[in-house]
Amino acid sequence: MKQPLWTAREAADAVGVTARGDWRAAGVSIDSRTVAPGDLFVALKGPKHDGHDYIAAALSAGAAAAMVERVPADVAPGAPLLVVGETLAALERLGRAARARNARARIIAVTGSVGKTSTKEALKLALEAQGAVHASAGSYNNHIGVPLTLARMPAYADFGVFEIGMNHAGEITPLVRMVRPQVAIITTIEAVHIENFAGGLEEIAAAKAEMFDGLEGGVAVLNRDNAFFEFLSARARARGVRRVIGFGQHPEADARLTEVRLEPTGSHVAAIIDGRAVSYRIAAPGRHWVINSLAVLGAIAAAGGDIGVSAATLARLSAPKGRGRRHRVGVGTGSFELIDDSYNASPVSMRAAFQVLAAAEPGPNGRRIAVLGDMLELGADSPKLHAALAGALVEAKIDQVFTCGQYMARLHDSLPASLRAAHAVNSEQLVPMVRAAIRAGDVVVVKGSFGSRMGRVVDALLAGATSNSNSAPGRAANA
Repeated sequence: MKQPLWTAREAADAVGVTARGDWRAAGVSIDSRTVAPGDLFVALKGPKHDGHDYIAAALSAGAAAAMVERVPADVAPGAPLLVVGETLAALERLGRAARARNARARIIAVTGSVGKTSTKEALKLALEAQGAVHASAGSYNNHIGVPLTLARMPAYADFGVFEIGMNHAGEITPLVRMVRPQVAIITTIEAVHIENFAGGLEEIAAAKAEMFDGLEGGVAVLNRDNAFFEFLSARARARGVRRVIGFGQHPEADARLTEVRLEPTGSHVAAIIDGRAVSYRIAAPGRHWVINSLAVLGAIAAAGGDIGVSAATLARLSAPKGRGRRHRVGVGTGSFELIDDSYNASPVSMRAAFQVLAAAEPGPNGRRIAVLGDMLELGADSPKLHAALAGALVEAKIDQVFTCGQYMARLHDSLPASLRAAHAVNSEQLVPMVRAAIRAGDVVVVKGSFGSRMGRVVDALLAGATSNSNSAPGRAANA
């Protein structure tokens, strides 16, 4: 085994107990189904499952040890264990210890109403040529994902990139205080999770400003084009942030877009980053990727990274699964292009997806098709916000729109008759309608909030077909 992530002694000291057995762990896992040989398995108790029921299975799968609150009867005597009072609290302590032992690492944290995961992935890619990078997996950005990501950070990491999310006020502060970044990005403030914020967008902005609680005199990277830039900038300075870097097209932005050429498969960008002119290509289409790339380069400059090297790597950037990933899918004697944006959705990200679809190039006789599920957690204005998407779809010259869910019914009714392809109660019922309609040459985007389960549509379209994946966003529809 290489240098261990945790020895029994180190892990025991971190969580304040005595280890049973002498072992070395190469990773940390909370899922017995995916536990790898050499992992420390943490038995968390959730609303549906208790990890303690799977300790024996995890050890049989090769886990180096298990962190537990109790020892079930099916666990062999003498099994390698850390017995703690509460496993989630112990995981947090393990994460804090990992952060403390790597004080030299340059840490960047990312939050925002949209674009968190994509920005995090772009940061990871841009830094990989400059040192050892540790980053959040997927969207591990909550009260479990953040300490888990910290606990997985090796002592030799040169850079750490952490995604921090929230859907209620007060959730970011404890997470960012664990991470203790030197640089924090807030991608933008938009109407996302707004049903949980009676005070509207300003209350969302205040919740995102909790990022500054753990910044400890560092650098805040903020969207200069967003209406809440001044609000966030003032909050940052009031909490002792040393410097604010604005990014965007605003003439006073420190990471400023000067020229862009949007193309179906990416964008060519010219920008001024911290006083330096750079030109680069992004291999993911859409203006939202361009703007967030400015945040990426501004943050890397603040962290002491090489801007030129980082910009050059963005030519290899591909959208994560569910966030714009592209597939070429066989149909009949030809194929269609599928843009999987099924992971999440909000009014602003819906409009961004429509622009990506508008820029796509269908094949002969092909059409631009949007398959949309409900946007969730939008509160009392949800029906109106769904209906308001009709204008953006018309403006983007989308040819057909499939919808599902109670809120998307309002959009269906608001569309011109020529655009209404079909509406269904849920994504499962929508699948056969979409499959029957698609033909060779089409370009299809699938998008909706995670709870809408639009991933079912993506899976059904990919099932049994030979597909060549590129990259862009994806989403799922409500059942």
